[in-house]
Order: sequence, then C-alpha cells, then structure tokens
Amino acid sequence: MTDPQVSRPRVAVVGGGISGLAAAHRLLELNPEFEVHLFEADSRLGGVLQTTTTDDGYLLENSADTFITNLPYAVDLCRRLGIEEELLPTNEALRKAYVVRRGKLYPVPEGFVLMAPSKMWSVVTTPILSWSGKLRLAQEYFVAKRKDTTDESLQAFVIRRLGKEVYERLVQPLIGGIYTADPTKLSIHATLRQFVEMEQKHGSLIQGMQHRSDGKKNESGARYSMFVAPNHGMGQLIERLADRLSGQAIHLNTPVSAIEKTGDHWTLQAAEQTHAFDAVVMALPAPQASQVLGGFPVLAENLQAIPYAGCSVAILVVDEKQIGRPVAGFGFVVPEIERRKILAGSFSSAKFPGRAPDGKVVIRVFVGGACHPELADLADDAMKQVVLEELSELIGLTGEPEKFLVTRWMGKMPQYHLGHLDRVAALEAEAARLPGLELAGNAYRGVGVPQCIQSGEQAAQRVSDYLSGR
Repeated sequence: MTDPQVSRPRVAVVGGGISGLAAAHRLLELNPEFEVHLFEADSRLGGVLQTTTTDDGYLLENSADTFITNLPYAVDLCRRLGIEEELLPTNEALRKAYVVRRGKLYPVPEGFVLMAPSKMWSVVTTPILSWSGKLRLAQEYFVAKRKDTTDESLQAFVIRRLGKEVYERLVQPLIGGIYTADPTKLSIHATLRQFVEMEQKHGSLIQGMQHRSDGKKNESGARYSMFVAPNHGMGQLIERLADRLSGQAIHLNTPVSAIEKTGDHWTLQAAEQTHAFDAVVMALPAPQASQVLGGFPVLAENLQAIPYAGCSVAILVVDEKQIGRPVAGFGFVVPEIERRKILAGSFSSAKFPGRAPDGKVVIRVFVGGACHPELADLADDAMKQVVLEELSELIGLTGEPEKFLVTRWMGKMPQYHLGHLDRVAALEAEAARLPGLELAGNAYRGVGVPQCIQSGEQAAQRVSDYLSGR
C-alpha cells in the first residue's frame, strides 16, 4: 500500500475522459507539486472523444466533432494548451440545418434557435409548419408566463408556449439531436434554462429573441457560427492534455473498484492494489461512480438514480456522385413523428473542408437514443441496411459506401429528467460532507465539451483549496 507524502500531496483522478483530463491538468496548473494519478479502465484516454485519421486522407470523428464558444471553458483550455490558433470555424457557406417533413428535407427557418424564432417571416414562409401551426406560434406573444416555478418537462414547456406542431416538427428533433433524450421526461430547467429565464424576463420567447442582437445571419437550427474544432480533430485536444500530463502517473487498463475514507486520507482499490491519496476527483459516469462509491450510500443512491441513454454513430464515406439530392448544409434532423429509424444525419466533410479528399463526402448517421434504444444495438449488417435505406429515401443515396464504420455509445449520455437539479444539489451537498472527494463529469450540469471541462476544472479548484487549507 502506498502512503500519501506530506511534502507532495497525492491526488487521484478516476476517469480519463475530457472531465478527468481537464481536472488533472488544472490540478497541475494550480500546484505543480501535486502528484497526480489518473486511472482509466480503457486502453486509451478521451472517453467518447475519438478522432480517426486514415492513410487515404479522411479525418473521422466518432462522437462530438465541435464545441461551442459562447461558453469560455473549452476555448480557454485550448489557449492554455497552445492550440487556440489551430481552432477552425465551421464552413460559413453551408451553415444551415434541415428538418425532415414527409420524407423531404427543408431548411430550419432562418433565425429559429432551438425553440425560439427571431425572424418571423422565415417562419411564415417555411413549408415545415402548416398554417394552423404558424398561427399558434404567432400567438406565443400573448401566452401568459408561468407563475409556478417548479420543474417542467421540455415537451410541456414548448407546447404551452409554442404549440404542439412546433414542438413535434421543430423543437423535438432539434433537441433530440443534442440530448438523444425523451423530451416528455427532460427537464427544461436542467437543459435549456435560458428559455425559462427568457419567458420570465420578457413574458414571451418571441419578444425575448427580438431583444437579442447577436448579428448572426443565414443560420438555422444550431448556432453554427459559435462552433469550432481543433484543426486535427477533437482528438488533438485529448492528445495535448495527455502530453501535459506526461510527467504524471497515467494508469490505463486500470479500473477502480472501490474508494474508502481512511482517517484523513482516501484509499483506492485498483487492479488488486491499494493506493492512498490526499484527495480524489471522481470523473466516471454516474452508474460506474455509484458502484465505486458504494461505501457512501447517499452518494451512491443519487448517482444510480441518474438515467442514461445510448446512441450509435454510423460513419459512411461515399462519392458525391452517389448522392442524388445533395444537401447544401451541415446536416438534418428527423422528427419522431416521421417514424423513421434514424435520429439525424451530419455531413462532416461539409463542416470543415479538407477532412475528406475532393469529391468524397463523409456522412455521420445517429441511431437509437432514449426513444429507440433497440435500434442502437443492431448488428453492423442490420445497421448498415437501415442507414442505407434511410439515406436512399432522404437524400437519394445510391450504391455501396466506400467505408462504413459503427461506433456504439451505449449508456453514455446522461438524461436530465425532471428533478435533475434537485438530485444534483443533493449530490453536491453530500459530497461537501466528504472533504477531499469531488465529483466531475457530464452527469451534473451540462453535457457539452465546455461544460465537462468546467466541471473538471472546478473540481480541481476545490481539491486545491482543500489541500492548501489542511
């Protein structure tokens, strides 16, 4: 059994995804004298962030391919890592998203941001909504704001303010593409609280959007001008973090089975060995963290109560001539009401030129999610058949793809269901009673890359404050 050293505090970070890496890196920034040990059960770092570069000129992302910049945490980390100048904006000429309606793709109305319109004329002219749906949306200006401050599902919020058709045809697919979730269970306060605040401040989402003046034009759906990616893919961020940790102990293929409090220190069981540390950052997904922290029943119970969903990502490489109906945009989302077998499609090679040879198109198709978990678990051959059939109908794809790869992210996306923020508050209160133990990850206050980085860095700051006050 190893012992903590008085002269050099030892800190364990459990989990080598982006949250754990950000925590480990920040610990060393705050105090280079920390002895940091990073434990990862897999054979590689980065969690779901995986970039593959092929010998024949493709850069393929297996999960997130960008991060948003209106939250500063990812950009700031890239600056400190020395790669800020290598961040690429998305292709301005194609910043557009589409929605499927009755088997055809139509642009999301310009200025429609997730669930609120800023340009009413684009809503009036869109074929996505019927005239009755448009009329109901226009009435949002006169819908009284909610006085009840308790949690509300995303579905209930949107239907109450914008109407059922806007929910089914626009908001559900756009939000589903982010959270792979069931909006009837998703907490609006935990996921898109800015729209709750907009309602309370302005009395209307339409009026609230009119007060915003971000100057972004010719965009729809996601705010693509706010998204960037490292030049060499998201894996470049992981590699740079790993390089900065090269002088520390990184334990790959080393799952942690248990953590216990022993006096002023923490003992950690990993690979049939016992290690002692002055502090621990727990950066595993909530279900795995619950098992490791089984000796702390309140923590374990609340962690276990956070549900997760899965999604599979199919990556296709095709010749542009195989696409009968080319799409001048970054991708499309599929409403649940369409009763199709895919959630969304993304044209990766359109977002960032140079990530595929000339004349080739990289398409990522998302399958499964909380509403159709059985589809995410299809065998590769069955998955390929489903994806090709869907793309044939939606974009006129013909022939066989040159490449077809499937990455399965089963149980990787936390679901922020009703009551999520209360559960997180209970977790944070209980963790505060255990000095030296900190929680980090996407299970708590945000699923995006910037929020994960923020979570890890805040955990590192609390550990540093604790150790400096001992």
